[in-house]
Amino acid sequence: MAMFKDNKRFSATDTLIGQGTQMEGKLICEANLRIEGEFSGDIECLGDVIIGESGVARSTIHAKEITIAGKVFGDIVAKGRLTVTATGQITGSVTAQSLIIHDGGLMNGSCHMERSQDIRTRPLSETDGGMQQSKDSASREKDKARQAG
Repeated sequence: MAMFKDNKRFSATDTLIGQGTQMEGKLICEANLRIEGEFSGDIECLGDVIIGESGVARSTIHAKEITIAGKVFGDIVAKGRLTVTATGQITGSVTAQSLIIHDGGLMNGSCHMERSQDIRTRPLSETDGGMQQSKDSASREKDKARQAG
């Protein structure tokens, strides 16, 4: 106990569920999580989750960033980016801020993408005004082209 008092705060350790390991239950982790074995149950992770090529998750996954190289059967919520590699397969609904599916990756289910909070809360007049300006400048360019021709 005495050796931890010197550290103001000890950092969370990454978690690995290795190949050949089968686990079920509810998993809550503060650091990153990598699954190369099989897991059934809910996953709540403050860090990133990686389902490796040999990994199979029958889970609802909530995490910051999620990379799927194995198989996931269940719903996924990524606060940041969800990446499905060429070997990755998802069956279930997905909510993510951004989504990358590499050639060969599979996703079967619904997908819902959300922008970050600061963009969503901008007033409509700001976002609409920018579009109106670009339309006006585009019509001016067309008028110039007509006059030149």
